[in-house]
Amino acid sequence: MEQLFDADLALLHKKRALKQGDPGARFLMQRAAADLEERLATVERRFENAAALFCLTSDAAMAMRESGKVDQVTRIEADAALLGDDGIVAATETLPSEPGSHDLIVSLLSLHEANDVPGMLAQIRRALKPDGLFLGAMAGAGTLQELREALLAAETEISEGAAPRVSPFADVRDVGGLLQRAGFALPVTDLENLTVRYDTMFDLMRDLRFMGATSALVARSRKPATRALFMRAAQIYAERFSDPDGRIRASFNIIWMSGWAPHESQQKPLAPGSAKMSLKEALEKNRGE
Repeated sequence: MEQLFDADLALLHKKRALKQGDPGARFLMQRAAADLEERLATVERRFENAAALFCLTSDAAMAMRESGKVDQVTRIEADAALLGDDGIVAATETLPSEPGSHDLIVSLLSLHEANDVPGMLAQIRRALKPDGLFLGAMAGAGTLQELREALLAAETEISEGAAPRVSPFADVRDVGGLLQRAGFALPVTDLENLTVRYDTMFDLMRDLRFMGATSALVARSRKPATRALFMRAAQIYAERFSDPDGRIRASFNIIWMSGWAPHESQQKPLAPGSAKMSLKEALEKNRGE
């Protein structure tokens, strides 16, 4: 499989961000963890053995414990530096769990940097017990679209060509299809659109660096970006994507996904052709009533 992301570089970015330790840059992960806790609150069951898979920080595991729905949480990360004192180190894009060993697996804000998302979802599906639940969140299409446009316009203007500098992101409909392909029952995806405002493009880029979210594309340019490029990009960003008060907007579109490991107790869709009334008949009956 062709590699889109440099996994070693992506991990280096995460470890550097952890070492720099700016808690203010964790706002996106903290928001996702809070959403996770709310979503778990709506599930009418308890989970005995859960895993927080490549969630990068302790926020997801903490939210799972504080939800009151989870008895035991195992953190799984690609490097011991991301774990602290407790958890399992696993190779990138590898889930080292026995088949049917968890009844809940959560992944927050990392799958969008996986080279093999279908493979990761298939591993998660195998590691779930029958009727086990997967909950995940990843950056989706439209994320950082303003930064992408500003950098592309500036580099095209200055260099008469442009290298990819912002990662591509999946569409919410495609993610739903991947859940089905991996064998999940009752797959659901939804999109949360967040707009964050900054004084300048450089403040946004600073947050991305402290999140460990700077580009790890294999096809990235190996030439250092010039000061002139960034200054022009910041100018274009302010011209095209600023509010009346002068602050700029940055989009973060988060795809939430859920799916269950199949079990005989789950609701099944009707077989094709088994309906007792056609859609046309139903609509006509409804109008008559």
